[in-house]
Amino acid sequence: MLVAKGKQLFYNASLGKRMCFTCKKGYLIEHIQHAHYLVTFNLYKLFMKRRSFVKASVLTGAAASILPYSGMAKEKSGTEFYELRVYQLKDETQQKLVENYFQTAAIPALNKLGCKNIGVFTELKPTGQTKIYALIPFKNLADFLTVQEKLALDTDYQEKGAPYLTAPATEPAYERIKSSLLKAFDHAPNLQVPKPGQRIFELRRYEHASESAGKKKLEMFNDAGEVDIFKRLGFNPVFFGETVIGDHRPNLIYMITFDDVAAHDAHWKAFGADAEWKKISTIPDYADAKLVSQITSTLLQPINGSQI
Repeated sequence: MLVAKGKQLFYNASLGKRMCFTCKKGYLIEHIQHAHYLVTFNLYKLFMKRRSFVKASVLTGAAASILPYSGMAKEKSGTEFYELRVYQLKDETQQKLVENYFQTAAIPALNKLGCKNIGVFTELKPTGQTKIYALIPFKNLADFLTVQEKLALDTDYQEKGAPYLTAPATEPAYERIKSSLLKAFDHAPNLQVPKPGQRIFELRRYEHASESAGKKKLEMFNDAGEVDIFKRLGFNPVFFGETVIGDHRPNLIYMITFDDVAAHDAHWKAFGADAEWKKISTIPDYADAKLVSQITSTLLQPINGSQI
């Protein structure tokens, strides 16, 4: 609001002119002789420029807080992101419903959107009703952020996924979903699909006592060569990922694969005896006691239709 010798003026944006607060009449810039002593419009423009500057400064500061990951995604365009879902189920009816959803609706629709090699698994040795694990790769962070909007526009997906997507509260498709967003390791930026055949998978999560311990463990995998040991010894790693959003943070998660349980045991025995692993693991800064507070291992098997 502008003030001129006790008279109040304001600017009506819809009319594109200044208005007198008292008589509500509009005046152009040349009507300075009016009794209300209109102040020059330059004062208003200066006032608006200042408001625009302050607003821009605030927006710039807010944007800076979300730029690190978005900028990183553009800078390292080959680094993938993964959504890892864990479905908690109460019975086989829910299990069949979720499996059918992925087989007939989710996997085909996500493939059309560029999400390839989607893995869906059940537990190899469940205690009670099995959970379902779904691994969905994304080429970049932007694809992850927009996928739900795109699926909402896919009529074929909505139709085929309706039993899951619109399940009533009295008969839900699942009890709950735990979902995590992972960023691929620098030394393993892309998901690797194992060769076809009967296989089992191991999903491992390393939890850390602090963020600094988590970064040190990432360094051990990427720079000290732990990823390379897994590859050299034939663990056939599917992915390695740092959990960006999810529970039990800070942590990292990776998936390896074997022909069977016997092969699983033999590979881990070879890993423990490997000279390079012994060399790395004896470095004081990389001691598990410093970096890893909990390890969770889950053996999985793919469902029919899983692309991994």
